Amino acid sequence: MRRPAVAGLFYPASAAELSAQVASLLEAARRTCPAGGGPPAAPVKALIAPHAGYVYSGPTAAAGYAALDGDYRQVVLLGPCHRVGTPYLALPGADFLRTPLGDAPVWQAGTAAVEGLPEVIVSPEVHAREHSLEVHLPFIQTVLGPDMPVLALAVGWAKPKTVAAVLEAVWGGPETLVVVSSDLSHYLPYEVARQRDRDTLAQIMALSPELVGEQACGAHPVNGLTELARRRRLRPRLVDYRNSGDTAGDRSAVVGYAAVAYREGLSDAV
Repeated sequence: MRRPAVAGLFYPASAAELSAQVASLLEAARRTCPAGGGPPAAPVKALIAPHAGYVYSGPTAAAGYAALDGDYRQVVLLGPCHRVGTPYLALPGADFLRTPLGDAPVWQAGTAAVEGLPEVIVSPEVHAREHSLEVHLPFIQTVLGPDMPVLALAVGWAKPKTVAAVLEAVWGGPETLVVVSSDLSHYLPYEVARQRDRDTLAQIMALSPELVGEQACGAHPVNGLTELARRRRLRPRLVDYRNSGDTAGDRSAVVGYAAVAYREGLSDAV
């Protein structure tokens, strides 16, 4: 069991309060960006979404999860390491990932597919206090169901091709959703942050796998997804962008957040 580390800090520790907050965030996201225009040519295959406290990044994360429209059977979740560094991608060494909403099962077939790769290690220590993956679980449990299997990988300072190789092993088809956890710029003045994030998002939209940590704390997993998105002809669409100065923070030093959804085989305009 991987137990929650930031319940009561980044999101409510009470199941009732957490469920209500996630539902409220999703409702607001769907009201702001309602579905329309008929069914898409392909469902969302991959998603970038943020991982700060819900009062700050929750609206943007909710916008990303509200955009999901596939019939998913499992989720591959990648996020950066904030507490314990590693040059590898780390598995949690657990069968379940606990949140106040319940125990999300680990995707065992996905674990078997990657745990023998030289780029992957098993490290409960890396996962123990890491929030970048944990804060996504309540959204996954709410939107995709409490029993949705999740393969959680904490990504260290791995190269884009290394991350892409691991992703390739569990890529599957439309039944497998890939979620990459990342915030954007950190602690810049409001307008400076908006410009920095515009430049970063332009790179993401151009499928350029060359982000650095000053642009996104999840640069390594984002670059890995971008590397594979180029090969597989995925096209990104910006679903939502804002920063902590737009939600609950002071505008003198903000953190940027974006939700980006990827579909296969679509034009850049979609």
